[in-house]
Amino acid sequence: MKILPLAYWVHDLSPFLFRLNENFGLRYYGLSYLLGFLAAGWLLRRYYRTGRSPLDANAIIDLLTLIIVGVIVGGRCGYFVFYQTELLFSDPLALFRVWEGGMSSHGGVLGVALVAAWFTRGRPYRFLSIADLIVTVAPLGLCFGRIANFINGELWGKPTRVPWAVIFPASTHPLIPRHPSQLYAAVLEGLFVFGWMQIRFWKSSAPQQPGRLSGEFLVVYSIARTISEIFREPDAALLFGLSQGTFYSLFFCAAGLALIATSRRANLERKA
Repeated sequence: MKILPLAYWVHDLSPFLFRLNENFGLRYYGLSYLLGFLAAGWLLRRYYRTGRSPLDANAIIDLLTLIIVGVIVGGRCGYFVFYQTELLFSDPLALFRVWEGGMSSHGGVLGVALVAAWFTRGRPYRFLSIADLIVTVAPLGLCFGRIANFINGELWGKPTRVPWAVIFPASTHPLIPRHPSQLYAAVLEGLFVFGWMQIRFWKSSAPQQPGRLSGEFLVVYSIARTISEIFREPDAALLFGLSQGTFYSLFFCAAGLALIATSRRANLERKA
């Protein structure tokens, strides 16, 4: 006979670190972005000091400023384009009501790619080389963001009876215990991908092949995201039987494989 826990923890965390009134205060979600950018800045500075990056302090500040814009604008636009297309057409102003929430990690990645391309215009940096640096620091921000999702009680998992299941009162069925899929994603999409990218950055020849690290990030992140989606309650209609997060990850994975192949071919040509 299987023994089930007598009770599950009921999610009751506040989305605010501190609150000034009902709708204004320091939210953990905003704090997660701040921590992600600070961590990225520290790592990029360390890369420069160890001679593994051409970006000095001023260039890092310029790049991070653009990345902030890329993450916020790309993440917000991606959320509506990928997940809320009907709302975008019926209520376009919803795009600007950021306090109502709604960000897309896929959109954020695309936004960062665009601003990285903009950053290299008129500067002596190759786009793929800068992109390779960015992808080694980005997963920490993804980790912090998923932890904030858990604190906010959003993006909950599928129903389960595992001992560590959580009851999310804001879910569609508030009395059913669910996977804390946000924490799974924090580990898989954040910590695991970060660890992989750091090992490849410091311990391999991948940084000498522009585009290789970016390709590996897209592939590894897509795999991690697909695994996370197994436990997550789909927050939108399925596409070809797949959750939208998994469906969009297929394109990221294909792009990553193409980047890896291209960088490998270019590396062989340089050695020939």
